[in-house]
Amino acid sequence: MTVAEDTPAAKSHKLWGGRFGAGPAAAFDALNNSIGVDFRLWPYDIRLSKAWALALWGANVLTLDESKAIERGLDAVGERLAGGEQPLPSDEDVHTLIDRLLHTEVGDVASKLHTGRSRNDQVATATRLWTMEACQRLDAAVRGLQQAMVDQATALESVLMPSYTHMQRAIPISAAHWMLSHFWPLERDRTRLRAAQHSAAVLPLGSGAVAGCAYPISRVLLQGTLGFDALSPNSVDAVSDRDFLAETLFASTMIATHLSRLAEDLIIYGSSEFGFVQFGEQYTSGSSMMPQKRNPDALELARGSAARTLGDLTALLVTLKGLPTSYNKDLQDDKRSLFDAVDLLLLVLPAVAGALAECVFRPARMREALSSAMMATDLADYLVRRGSTFREAHGAVGMLIRESEITGVDLQALPMVSFRAANARFADDVIDALSAAQSVRHREVEGGTGPDAVHAQLDAARGALLPPPTLRSTNAVV
Repeated sequence: MTVAEDTPAAKSHKLWGGRFGAGPAAAFDALNNSIGVDFRLWPYDIRLSKAWALALWGANVLTLDESKAIERGLDAVGERLAGGEQPLPSDEDVHTLIDRLLHTEVGDVASKLHTGRSRNDQVATATRLWTMEACQRLDAAVRGLQQAMVDQATALESVLMPSYTHMQRAIPISAAHWMLSHFWPLERDRTRLRAAQHSAAVLPLGSGAVAGCAYPISRVLLQGTLGFDALSPNSVDAVSDRDFLAETLFASTMIATHLSRLAEDLIIYGSSEFGFVQFGEQYTSGSSMMPQKRNPDALELARGSAARTLGDLTALLVTLKGLPTSYNKDLQDDKRSLFDAVDLLLLVLPAVAGALAECVFRPARMREALSSAMMATDLADYLVRRGSTFREAHGAVGMLIRESEITGVDLQALPMVSFRAANARFADDVIDALSAAQSVRHREVEGGTGPDAVHAQLDAARGALLPPPTLRSTNAVV
C-alpha cells in the first residue's frame, strides 16, 4: 500500500537531523541541496539499493520478506521516476528522494535499508556505476567518428596533398595518411577510456561513512551483483577516491583536444585560400548578412569544447588537491564537472562525425598545392644514394632552392647546369626525384606515407574498429 505523501514527515524527509533542534536555514538548503545535479543518478542508486537490501538479508539484518518488499518498492520507485515523477523542493539529494519515495511505497520497513551504509559510500558507488556506462557511451561515439575517418581515408587513398610543419608546406603525403593522423589519437583516447572504466569499476559500497560496515554483509556478493571488477581495499580512501573521475575527465579533455585539432585542420583546408575541402549543408550555417557564406559552425563549436572540458578537469583537480583524508562536502560538486564534460562530448562527437562524413574533398586543389620545391628532401636523398653525405646534399639542394627563389623559376624548370653546379653527382634522371608520386613511393616504412604502408595502416584502422572476439569457454567436461 502506498503511504500518503502529504504528511509533515514526507515534506521534510532527511536522512539526518536527530541531534539538531531546528531545521536548516533556507539559504543553507539552497547551497547544500544537490538534487538538481545528482537526480540523474537515480537508476544507479536504485540498483545499488536493491543489491544492498539483498546483502542485508544475507547478514541477517533483514528477513527475506523484508528484503523482497524493499526490492519491490525500489522497482516501483524506479517506475515512478522513469514515468516522469520529479523531486520535491525538500529533497536534499537523489538518495533522500529515493528514500522518501520508498517510504511511500512500503512504509516503515524502508527505514531499515540505510542500515550499515552511508551516503558517502552510496554516492561513490552510484557515481562509479554512472561513469562505467558513460565511458562505454563515449567509446561508441568516438568509434562513430573514427568510422567516418576510415570512410574518407578509403576514398582519399590515392590522392596526394602537401603535408605541413610550422604551417609551411613540407613533403607530399597521401591524403589518406593525413586523415588517419587524426584516427590514431582517438584510438589512444579509447585506450584511456577503457582504463578510466576499469578504474571506476572498484566497489566502495560497504565502506560506510569512513570505517567500514558494522554488519557482516558480503562485499563480494555486492561486487558480483553490481558488476564491479574489484573491491576497494581501504574504507577511508574508498569514500573520497575520485581518481576515476579525474581519469575520465582527462580522457574527455584529450578527446576534446583531438577534436579541436581535427576541426582546425578542416576549417583551414575548407577556407577559400586552401580549397581542399567543401563543407556540406547539414552541419554548417549561413550568415545573417552575407548570403554567400557557409560557416563550419559544428567544427568551430567542437574546437571550443576543448576549453570547457579542460575547465571541468581543472575544477576537479583543484578541488581534490586541497582535501584532507576521507569524505568532505567539497566532493559534492564532482559530478557537476563529470556530467558537463560527458554531456558535451556526447553532443560534439556525433556532430563532428556528421560534419566530416558530408565533407567533399577536392583532389585537384590538393594536387595544385604541390610544388617541386617540396621535393627538396628527395633531391638530398638522391645525392645520398649517389654517395654524398646528407650534410653535403642538404647544402647543395639549399643552393638550388635559393636560385629558384631569386630567379622565380620553379625548381624542376632550372637548367641542368644549375644542378651540376650545385653538385656534380646530379644526372639527367634528377627530374624523377622531383615527382610527388615518386617522393611518396620512397616512404614505404611502417607508418610512412607510401602506398603500401598507407594501405596497411587503413587495414589496421579497420581492425581497430572491429568488436573484440567472443572468448570461447574453456570449461571441459571431465
